[in-house]
Amino acid sequence: MTLLLARRRTAAAVLSAALLVPLAACGNDDSGAKDKAGGSGTASGAPQADLTVLAASSLTDAFKEAGAAYEKANPGTRVTFSFAGSQELAAQVNQGAPADALVTADTKTMDGLSGETGKPTVIARNRLVIAVGEGNPEKVENLGDLADPKLKVVVAAPEVPVGRYSRQILDAQQIEVEPVSQEPNVRAVLSKVELGEADAGLVYRTDAATATDKVDAIGIPDAENAIASYPAATLKTSEHSEAAAAFVAWLSTPEAQKILRGAGFQQP
Repeated sequence: MTLLLARRRTAAAVLSAALLVPLAACGNDDSGAKDKAGGSGTASGAPQADLTVLAASSLTDAFKEAGAAYEKANPGTRVTFSFAGSQELAAQVNQGAPADALVTADTKTMDGLSGETGKPTVIARNRLVIAVGEGNPEKVENLGDLADPKLKVVVAAPEVPVGRYSRQILDAQQIEVEPVSQEPNVRAVLSKVELGEADAGLVYRTDAATATDKVDAIGIPDAENAIASYPAATLKTSEHSEAAAAFVAWLSTPEAQKILRGAGFQQP
């Protein structure tokens, strides 16, 4: 064990409770599965393990379904997700929080962790839309309308991938927007619009699709939009490296891609 690895595992014992956001387990609480770094295989040949996957907030709904499907195909394996903004996930990795795989909403964040991960693979892509209240009460039609000072606009913080994409497309169109708040992740932006605390917000189209009873999505032309890429990689500090690699590889299979497309993601 290298000195770096030893330090990370020591830090993990102290920091895991504070750094990891509440985890959403896909399996049954009484599964009783044992953690095995290279234990007996499943029906698909993947080693059994209890895996923790750090994933971007915009993957929440799709990954809950994907995790359940993976567990069904791999009895004895349990996949637990920790969802947060990609910048928060990066901080957790840098602090040595215990996890097995990472999926971010941009390549920049993943590239910044190249010393901590295996080789990443892009598993999906996404685009932005303008989320507005149901029925579009403020009659927002395009990006230019967001410059109206009477309109309450919310975006993600610039260090968050969706916040960076938002600034990118607004700058490209030379649109000046003064947001009423800058949120830590895309789900927080969506929530502001859902609750009526903002008139409009820039979110991924997949997130808007999860709240069609509360928000409308105004499309942004491809020529004015940005493409978000979602890379997935194993973490070098994982104690279940083979099982983690099997899960990351599975995300590119037809079964996983069907789930992602069903949630509105584009193929990589």
